[in-house]
Amino acid sequence: MGIVIVEICDSNLMSALELERLEELYPEIAVMRADCMNLCGLCKLRPYALVNGKRVIGATTEECVENIKRAIEGELALYLEP
Repeated sequence: MGIVIVEICDSNLMSALELERLEELYPEIAVMRADCMNLCGLCKLRPYALVNGKRVIGATTEECVENIKRAIEGELALYLEP
């Protein structure tokens, strides 16, 4: 299990992407998929994920992935700074 958790809802557009590849870029994270995260209104509107419980959204899946990467880097900075 990573120190940063990225959660993806199986009903969201983001579920079609291979987000587990982020674990190769950031070995300190874990990507977890859920059947439902009870955010159905958001799920229908746009791509999103939760990074350590914080919502990360984007207008497109590509934008959302970039926003997820920024959120991961921000979370890791809290843990990895000397």
